[in-house]
Amino acid sequence: MMNQLHIDGSIQRLRFKRFALAAGTYMLLIALVWVTYCAGYYYTNFFGLWLTTVLVLLSQGVLSLVFFGEHNKRFKDPSLTEFQVLLGLGWQTFVLAHLESARGIFMVLYVLVLLFGLFHLPPKVFTRCAGLALLGFTGLNLWDAFEDQLADPGLAALQTCALFIVLGWLCLYARFVQSSRQRMHQHRITLQAHQETLRGMMFQLEELASTDELTNLYNRRHFLRLATRELETMDGSYTEGLALIDMDHFKRVNDLLGHAAGDRVLQVFAATATECLRSDDILARYGGEEFVLLIPRCTRSQLIDCCERVRLAFEQVTIPELPGLALSLSVGMTLIERGDDMDRALQRADLALYRAKHHGRNCCHGAWDYADA
Repeated sequence: MMNQLHIDGSIQRLRFKRFALAAGTYMLLIALVWVTYCAGYYYTNFFGLWLTTVLVLLSQGVLSLVFFGEHNKRFKDPSLTEFQVLLGLGWQTFVLAHLESARGIFMVLYVLVLLFGLFHLPPKVFTRCAGLALLGFTGLNLWDAFEDQLADPGLAALQTCALFIVLGWLCLYARFVQSSRQRMHQHRITLQAHQETLRGMMFQLEELASTDELTNLYNRRHFLRLATRELETMDGSYTEGLALIDMDHFKRVNDLLGHAAGDRVLQVFAATATECLRSDDILARYGGEEFVLLIPRCTRSQLIDCCERVRLAFEQVTIPELPGLALSLSVGMTLIERGDDMDRALQRADLALYRAKHHGRNCCHGAWDYADA
């Protein structure tokens, strides 16, 4: 979600910069027109010059309201690039209508206006805008020729041909740019798809590296990594419960019923124990028929209740494909405090598990019983 908001913000800032570039270009062109008027090449009165300036500024103000307003979402191009280009072409043609000898110099501004849309307008739209620019310049020369005010028809024809060649080249270049951007866009989409695939494969590899294939529980290595992290974050205001769980007479199941039956018993235990635990409890296969359980923020009574709940639930399980099979667990429990060592805690739990098996199996014993004794 945050990543999408960041992307949307970046796109909006890019549109704003594009819009600001167009508005800044208009301000520079207005300044150039004023310089041309003061130099005597722009043939209009002072009121007409101010009127032209006000109209251009007013048009930018209206477009700014559209750009920053809610209606901006309705446009296919929120940065209003096509509107800006058309406005610039119209204003440029209006300025050229009041120029005579300086018309050839100002003709290059057609290219400047079109360059603004070169990388953002579709090829057909860009070609249409270029055609309007050529039509405007040609129309001015034809009108002056009709009014017998064209000073040098040969120069005007040469300027029209030059503008035609430049605009034609720009149209071809715009198509090349857009096709290149399209290919880059396709490559980016393909690369993103590959990245998603690789990310999924990495996730699967991490799952395989941390999960026991038979029971879908954590394996021993991943459990020790998680348990060590839990110990490092303890603040001393609470304890955590640790239990080693072992299947009673599991070797007899493998010998009499086969390893497939033994695997089925392990899977049933994993499913049964998971249903008895909280989401943040960590259950893992420690090795063979032995499992390890870590319960964060756990008291002695809570640890005993949890282990007894798991033991009783597993004792009542019946496996349809293994009728008459008696199931039971032996559990060794200990509490972990801040500064405790995981190896020592596992040794205490293992000793408690040994005592549970020595006292008849199918029971839970705590390491504190022998420490108190």
